[in-house]
Amino acid sequence: MRRSHMSDGYNNIEEENERMTEGLSNKITALKSLSIDIGTEVREQNNMLGNMDSDFDSSGGILSGAMGRLSQLTKAGHHRFLWYLILFALFVFFIIWILYKLR
Repeated sequence: MRRSHMSDGYNNIEEENERMTEGLSNKITALKSLSIDIGTEVREQNNMLGNMDSDFDSSGGILSGAMGRLSQLTKAGHHRFLWYLILFALFVFFIIWILYKLR
């Protein structure tokens, strides 16, 4: 009698271990899937950042060229052209502001 009682307890413990092992296996599978998804997302984000970096580099080259030409204009004594440029920029911003307010 005592032996059957002990084997029942042992069987209960074994069943509980099996359930816990299966639960742990399911959690490990979910974590593996999540880590694969995170790795994929990180690679995609790195590609986007690399593209943005090259875009910013090319924009920086364009802006530095424009600033060089603008500084040449100011050094040449053509202040009138600089004022036209400033007024044109203010006009464009004013038009954009009006269009934004009318929306």
